[in-house]
Amino acid sequence: MSDVAATPTTLAGKGATAGSRATREDGRTDMVGKALGLLVLLGDEPRGASAADLSRRAELPFSTTYRLLGSLTRDGFVDYEPDGRRYHLGLRIFQLGQRVSNHHGFAGTALPILRRVTEETGEATILSVRDGHHHLTVNKVDGPQTFRVTSDPGHLGALHTTSVGKALVAFADDATRSRLIEELELEPLTEFSITDREAFRSEIKLVRTRGYAVMDQENELGMRAVAVPVFNSQGHAFASLATAVPVFRMSVEALVALVPLLQSAAAELSARLPQQ
Repeated sequence: MSDVAATPTTLAGKGATAGSRATREDGRTDMVGKALGLLVLLGDEPRGASAADLSRRAELPFSTTYRLLGSLTRDGFVDYEPDGRRYHLGLRIFQLGQRVSNHHGFAGTALPILRRVTEETGEATILSVRDGHHHLTVNKVDGPQTFRVTSDPGHLGALHTTSVGKALVAFADDATRSRLIEELELEPLTEFSITDREAFRSEIKLVRTRGYAVMDQENELGMRAVAVPVFNSQGHAFASLATAVPVFRMSVEALVALVPLLQSAAAELSARLPQQ
């Protein structure tokens, strides 16, 4: 037992400190709840919503709503569309959901088509979307061969070194494509990676001309892939579909011969998938 008695003043001070701490914790919890509430509201708005609309529906002050949306946007949970001044759920939300289950929603809808492509090619089929300056693997079906492609669902990869990434850049809307070509950090992942800005610009132009993208050991030694865009109703790529193979099993020419099959599957995906 302590030989120092607690005075009323001391007890009051401790009580005030504990009360202040509890108040701060309650405040943080309350803000988390408000942020989650905004995400739920955005989930009900496939075309997005303005900050004013969300403020009104959430019954929050506009300043609070705007501040929370800014934080959610910085963390990738929300995307902001400057032209329409509207907010949408970000791909980080999808990424988290993807890691919980690959059997529902976007990934689940695409899965039968990916399986069918793999049955015909005997190789891995990959579906990706763009997440900022990266591509995000939505779903993947490995081939029956023992060699396994490492790009699992939820994986974030480079745009400039992958076939899916090149297709997403090449068939983005004009403004986004131009911005990505200039802003992407062209870091080398292998000795075959494109690191020169002008060379990358030429590569994207070539992809647009021929309608598909090729990766030949640029992202991972010993692997090559071919990808095609999955178009939305505006004619821009909201996803890309690829076949990936080890170099010892298929030449670039044989891989390119699979493009019509991928394009047919991409057209079916375009009709069936909820477009981002």
